[in-house]
Amino acid sequence: MRVHVLLPLLASLAPSTAAVFADDAYHTDYHHPLVGIPQEHSTFFHRPQASSRASLLYTLSEKLILGAINPKDGVLVWRQLLKPFSNFTAPSEGFLRAGENENTIISAVGSQVSAWDALDGKLAWTNEFADGVAKDLEVIEFDDGKAVRGAKDAIVLFAGDHAVVRRISGETGDVVWEHRDGSGSIPHQLSTSNSNIFLTTVSSAGRAGLKIKVTSLDPVSGKERNHYTLSSENDVATPESILFVGANSASPIIAWADRPSKVLKVNVIGSKHVNSIDIPNESGEDITKIRVHAPHIIRSLPHFLVHYQSANRNWAEVYHIDLSTSTVSKAYTLPKLAGHGAFSTSTQDANVFFTRITENELLLLSSSSHGVLARWGIGPAASPQSGYNEEGYILHGVSEVISRSDSSYAVRSALVGSTGGWDLVRNGKLVWKRTEALAGAIAAEWAELPELQDLARELEVEVHENAIAAYIHRVKRHLRDMRELPKWIESLPARVLAALSGDEIQTELVKGFNRDSFGFRKLVIVATETGRLYALSSADQGKVVWNTKATELKDGEKWDVKGMYADNAEGLMVVQVGSGQSIAVETTTGKIVPPDTGKKWFASTSENDPILLSSGLIPRKTVTAIIRGSDGEVQGKRYAEDGTATTAWEFTPSADERVTELTVRPFHDPVASIGRVLGDRSVMYKYLNPSLLLITAVSDAKASATFTLLDSVSGNTLYSTTHHGVDTSRPIVSAMSENWFTYSFWSDSVSPSSSAKGYHLTISELYESPLPNDRGPLGNSKNFSSTASTYITPHVKSQSYIIPSSLSSLAITSTRQGVTSRQLLAFLPNYHAIISIPRVFLNPSRPVDRDPTPAEAEEGLIRYQPVLDFDPKWIITHKRDVMGVKKIITSPALLESTSLVFAYGIDIFGTRVAPSMAFDELGKGFNRVQLIGTVVALGAGVVLLAPMARRKIVNMQWVS
Repeated sequence: MRVHVLLPLLASLAPSTAAVFADDAYHTDYHHPLVGIPQEHSTFFHRPQASSRASLLYTLSEKLILGAINPKDGVLVWRQLLKPFSNFTAPSEGFLRAGENENTIISAVGSQVSAWDALDGKLAWTNEFADGVAKDLEVIEFDDGKAVRGAKDAIVLFAGDHAVVRRISGETGDVVWEHRDGSGSIPHQLSTSNSNIFLTTVSSAGRAGLKIKVTSLDPVSGKERNHYTLSSENDVATPESILFVGANSASPIIAWADRPSKVLKVNVIGSKHVNSIDIPNESGEDITKIRVHAPHIIRSLPHFLVHYQSANRNWAEVYHIDLSTSTVSKAYTLPKLAGHGAFSTSTQDANVFFTRITENELLLLSSSSHGVLARWGIGPAASPQSGYNEEGYILHGVSEVISRSDSSYAVRSALVGSTGGWDLVRNGKLVWKRTEALAGAIAAEWAELPELQDLARELEVEVHENAIAAYIHRVKRHLRDMRELPKWIESLPARVLAALSGDEIQTELVKGFNRDSFGFRKLVIVATETGRLYALSSADQGKVVWNTKATELKDGEKWDVKGMYADNAEGLMVVQVGSGQSIAVETTTGKIVPPDTGKKWFASTSENDPILLSSGLIPRKTVTAIIRGSDGEVQGKRYAEDGTATTAWEFTPSADERVTELTVRPFHDPVASIGRVLGDRSVMYKYLNPSLLLITAVSDAKASATFTLLDSVSGNTLYSTTHHGVDTSRPIVSAMSENWFTYSFWSDSVSPSSSAKGYHLTISELYESPLPNDRGPLGNSKNFSSTASTYITPHVKSQSYIIPSSLSSLAITSTRQGVTSRQLLAFLPNYHAIISIPRVFLNPSRPVDRDPTPAEAEEGLIRYQPVLDFDPKWIITHKRDVMGVKKIITSPALLESTSLVFAYGIDIFGTRVAPSMAFDELGKGFNRVQLIGTVVALGAGVVLLAPMARRKIVNMQWVS
């Protein structure tokens, strides 16, 4: 019996529950709990307890995740997903508000309004309305004469067939009153003053534009008091043309600008008067953005700031409102500064503060006078994160101002940057950074650290020279290498200490990256929907190494990434986008490489069956590409060396079916054994086809799912099975490796006598023949062709299990030689965890309704149980709350025992697992010092006892 056939069996018998050493948990893995890029109108500082002076930073992000951040260290305190992750592709607005001195915060997302405990994020109450979606949310701050003052009520604006305003009890979530606007106007926003609730709507004025209508409502009954219409049709073309509608202010305002951006128009809500203000723009620059900043506290001063931004400069003006006449006057002007800038508004009692953030400094200003209250320089570490050859700038931010007893101030600002970062700066110093743009990850791929190319080039030069020249060249090369000797000697103590302590040993420096001897340090290149690329280091707790802007996107557009391919020989990562173009970046720097028409990049399902990454590039050899057509068909395109393409085959699902997923074998999928050794020493030969393609097609009408296995070169159908009673709205996922594939789905029982209702996990293995020691039609053939006139269908063995949770993403561990037993990785969306299921539990040869025989037990088989319970020890995320994983990718380490794992989606999670235990690595708990001490003691004992032993031998010879 060949030894290599026994190795996978021996590896599978190792304990499967010890994926990592106990002392490696929370050290070798990392987790970035993210919330997404914060929305400006739903981000603020708030004290969760009125009796406490400590504040938390709250946000409702663009991903509709409600989260609380500790401003001291940037740690996520709690978060809530306010919309199912599967529906994130549908656009929806979200709003978040908190009443002053309230211990709850209120959110409105879609048709649901909820209240949450501000301290721990527990749900206080929720209410759902079926007649519309939320368009605005405000908290009633003023006293409206309630006999018993409890939690502050909220008012919510809903958009449906009619604009509906509802007052909702802050204690219970019940509706206090509702007002329906029957005018047919488009709801825009809500505002409150000291005694009124204002509804702002817009209505069409023909081709001219939109008119703004303001309706005043009684806060106690919800009845309409009065309304008026502003003549804005010549200026306002769309609702987005309205710059600002103030809320919860002593004197809320509506602001808009004329179409040439020369006049700013301001209406103090409650009056019909419109103030016209000339926009200061003496240089005639094109103003790209106008933003209005005003306080949101009823008792604050009626002051506001208007911020103007051009392509190269920004400036602002502060205005005061006369409440008696509803007029606006300019208080002072802030100077023009180069570059981009941002402002934020803070209040303390009635005082209003504006914080100005520029590229070089942070200034605190009072709304009452132009004097600068405090000024701090912003160092390079506190400046916005920048990508490669790109200067980042601040998009927006929120600030908290604290007045000290010595008339000084402290300011901390949470700033959202153009590069996707969320940073907190306190008095000009950076406190923490969070890369929230990674919550929009849509694709990722592993990248090896680039090999040192210099030595290969030098050796190539020596090969093409004569012996004497090559010898001289080699001597010069060795002399140049001697320059690195002092650095090597300098690093020697650290290497020795690292070896003694069990830390990873960094062996060489490549473009700023330290290698390690075990291959744990790799880069993961992540593409986000915002058009950016990020590089994360797998051995440095997922640290962001670089980020770069790969493409320009329009407002609201998301990056359509079809795939990524790592060209490790060249040190490049190639990104294939939906337009058919490819973008290449250097993996170590993020520098975008200009397109090279002579370069031929393509990804692969295996080494022998590449999938063309860019149809515009000519492949290096004849390949077959798998392409999904616009009508739901799957085609195999065969590309010749001259770049011409022909359709080799086409798979068309049934008329009522649609293809949901295509699954192929991983690019790195080594096979350590061509057969599975049975207990009686016979061998079942595996069906090892590198061109396997699993197509998942579902029928919503028939509630069925069909899984079809094809040869992707010839298009021949190798196997097909259909499951009925499938809920096609729930996740249906699959994975494939070596000679087996697996898939998961939810099934309702279609037979009254069947009890197989629940989540299913099916595993199927492929063999050349159903008989041991038989290769079927192949016989003793060493090769076979997918394009032969007669093709071979494999023998399929399958088993299904009922599992306790849905699986939304599947992946399979990958090791260097494939000797280590594989494990199935899956994300559990109901538990926010990633599980690693040992392969021994997913063996379709497990005996049914009986215990295994001694031969089967020797083979490693256990009795089949229809219900597969998830052992808590299989959870590789431990106690972490990992949210919204879209995909899991794996990569082999240099150690055969270890596979690197990376998961992305909303959160980022990475770890390394050892499915057959770390048989080629010593854990950190191993006492290396004691081992060395023992060896040294034994050596010293030998040295000391050797003369005595020799003397004894000599004396014995004399005696004898």
